[in-house]
Amino acid sequence: MNHAKPLRGEIENRQVGDIALGDLDDYIGFHLRLAQNASFRAFQRQTGQSDLRPGWYALLSLINDNPGITPMTLSRASGRDKSTLTPLLRDMIREGLVEKQPIARDRRSYALFATPAGIARLVDLSRHAAEHDKRLDRIVGDRKAELLNLLRRITAEIE
Repeated sequence: MNHAKPLRGEIENRQVGDIALGDLDDYIGFHLRLAQNASFRAFQRQTGQSDLRPGWYALLSLINDNPGITPMTLSRASGRDKSTLTPLLRDMIREGLVEKQPIARDRRSYALFATPAGIARLVDLSRHAAEHDKRLDRIVGDRKAELLNLLRRITAEIE
């Protein structure tokens, strides 16, 4: 094993495919993250919406399908913790896609609703998501059900 440090010029000239992944090459979690990032970048290109943030489509969809959902319930449903959900919700509220309303029985929380602008954005994103998913379907082929079952199993057993 060669542990000599590469020269600065050698590091700067490496391409992504030239990077040694070491143990990461066999880690499922690492490849899940790479696949997730690649999928989001492709989805963002498909929409042509450079301001689209990861998770907006899923969050808008969950909020629209569950009017009055609380941030805590949305956090559980979307798999996001509070530290990543809060800034996304703040941005979506600022963009006029989501509104929050107080809950009389619970002053510490609030209910979330998609606004008309949010619903219009969701309709547009849903069209793109369907096209994007067709591309993913072509990649995984007839193993889609198997892949989804494995991903659901990972989610269920790790939580």
